[in-house]
Amino acid sequence: MATEIEVKDMTEKELELMLVREVKRRGGRAFKFISPGINGVPDRLVLLPGGRAGFVEVKAPGKKMRPNQIKRKAELEGLGFLVYCLDHPDDIGGVVDGIIGCCTT
Repeated sequence: MATEIEVKDMTEKELELMLVREVKRRGGRAFKFISPGINGVPDRLVLLPGGRAGFVEVKAPGKKMRPNQIKRKAELEGLGFLVYCLDHPDDIGGVVDGIIGCCTT
């Protein structure tokens, strides 16, 4: 568990790498998700054993999603996909657990 000082200074990239490692540790993949020509898509497509899938937008601690990201999140959720915004290392396990616990997509 990181101290609050360490978390405050953490970059988005560092948090994203922590997510990738945890997903891999659990037997899954966290692909970098890039969609040319479409703004606001989440950073990672997380695929876990058992056909579990979800999107994760990673933000540096204390940062919030931009309006276009909020719009894209709502669009994907409207299609039935799980979409998480991750901005703290202590939340990584909960995000992965939430994807594992979802219904098969």
